[in-house]
Amino acid sequence: MSVRHERSRPVDRRVHVQGRPVDSYPDLPPEARRGSVRRVTVVGEEVLRRPCREVTAFDSAELSTLIDDMFLTMYVADGAGLAANQVGVGLRLFVYDCPDDNGVRHVGHIINPVLDLPDPGSRRLVDDAEGCLSVPGAMMAVPRTDRAVVRGFDKDGRPLVVEGQGYFARCLQHETDHLAGHTYLDRLSGRDRKEALRQMEARREDVFARRADKAADLG
Repeated sequence: MSVRHERSRPVDRRVHVQGRPVDSYPDLPPEARRGSVRRVTVVGEEVLRRPCREVTAFDSAELSTLIDDMFLTMYVADGAGLAANQVGVGLRLFVYDCPDDNGVRHVGHIINPVLDLPDPGSRRLVDDAEGCLSVPGAMMAVPRTDRAVVRGFDKDGRPLVVEGQGYFARCLQHETDHLAGHTYLDRLSGRDRKEALRQMEARREDVFARRADKAADLG
């Protein structure tokens, strides 16, 4: 999920890591410092259309390396979240560094997430601008609930519960969609989908150039 620049860093610096509050946290997490940049897949590629597989092997060097690489790739692409199939790996895993609407920065990863949304009677839908690193350069309004919870595991197999409000709730829903083989384009009308693809074609080369510059800076 792409992040709007005005929300890229919360003002008051409260931070939750893996769903828990911490006293402080660096702008660039340790995972990103260990990682390598991977190519971000683009809408139309088959890996983005297939439901991802459950992770069954935890506490492995391969899984840790994937998470590290996903974190760095997300920052290079100016993202708020990134799913594994967006780097070509069909596993149920995503990483995130995303603010909510209360000024809290949320950072972490979650494996095999299950999304819980409010009951229809208490659900509030919000139409807000949403982008995707796999639809480079496009932004469209997408209705999402203003609260969401994901339940899953960390890389060592420990259970996790992550709660989101506002923009972070949107991020949790967006990334969980990816793992089911969907992008936010699937939630748009035919007309809006065409507009998003038009925006992507017009802006993608500029987006790729910015990513290349940032990769060089972080490298």
